[in-house]
Amino acid sequence: METRKIIFYLLTALLGGCVPVMSLHPLYTEKEVVFEEKLLGTWVDDINSPNTTWEFKRPDEKENKYRLIFADNEGKRGLFDAHLMKLGDRFFLLDVFPSEPPWDEDDPNKVNWVFNTLFLVPVHTFIKINGIEPRMNLQLTDDEDFKELLEENPSAVEFATIEEQPVLTAPTGELQAFVLKYADDKRLFPNEVNLVRKKVYIEPGDAEPDKPSEK
Repeated sequence: METRKIIFYLLTALLGGCVPVMSLHPLYTEKEVVFEEKLLGTWVDDINSPNTTWEFKRPDEKENKYRLIFADNEGKRGLFDAHLMKLGDRFFLLDVFPSEPPWDEDDPNKVNWVFNTLFLVPVHTFIKINGIEPRMNLQLTDDEDFKELLEENPSAVEFATIEEQPVLTAPTGELQAFVLKYADDKRLFPNEVNLVRKKVYIEPGDAEPDKPSEK
């Protein structure tokens, strides 16, 4: 556990202190889950010099979920299961959950999925999606901004504080009501990210890769 804590704090410093808000329970139930093929593919924050890459795959045609591989330009990666859901008629949300332990079972110092170490226990985090095409516009949570919201209104949502980090403990139904109420509050989703679809270079004579359906 000491090794994991060290990794966690190193990553926190690496990411400039930005730690996502985490929840013990998912934001979705099966009835809210949707699947949008336009999300599939590889997205980058800068088409010419990307700092981060978001790759969405569909691991199982029978399941409405994505496999998300997040990577930075230094090769550090995170592997997650992501469920797309719609609350109300205004926006989509991603519920993101670490799908693999970050460290090798035989060697806890060998980290395969470095960004998964932000989730030392299996917890969920949420991402707001305001649009997918032509650019994917995301809004991410941040624990420091979230603390301000809780200081002003401690009864806004059920939570516990673990090593100075607020962790949501509310059940799914209460989480949904909370997110709907505070969806436009910058203290819940303060960090905006715009992604563009990564262009695929095709060698002359090669067949063009299949494109996601535009349905």
